[in-house]
Amino acid sequence: MKRIPELHKLSADHHLGLVLARRARLAAEGKSCHSPSEVWEEIDRKFRSELEPHFRIEEEYLVPPMKAIGELGLIERLNEEHKALREIVLDRSARTLSLLRDFGEILERHIRFEERELFETAQQLLPPELFKTIEKASIGTIPRT
Repeated sequence: MKRIPELHKLSADHHLGLVLARRARLAAEGKSCHSPSEVWEEIDRKFRSELEPHFRIEEEYLVPPMKAIGELGLIERLNEEHKALREIVLDRSARTLSLLRDFGEILERHIRFEERELFETAQQLLPPELFKTIEKASIGTIPRT
């Protein structure tokens, strides 16, 4: 299904997330011109400025209506993956190559899930006016909480 215009910004965020996921995996495998510590620093920056605000929009604007229509499996997976990614990034004591690879793999899998399953289902089942609010939040015309 074609992505509706109101979700384009979140999908663009996903493209940037896939770049970060690939960079993390390559650094973990020693196949990057960037050191693992440089990539961890980039992850920290992008988590605060891009990933966490993106997660909050999904959690605030998609989770409640998706729960209300009974899409509990999709929401459970979304919440579990957001939690896993947050835990990896916030635990600065365990910055291993293995965790760097895990971060990249989980982030890529999560993005593919959102694009292929979560957004597709939401577009089909949720009211169009909800997506206008999501669009405003994602482009910053209403504050992200």
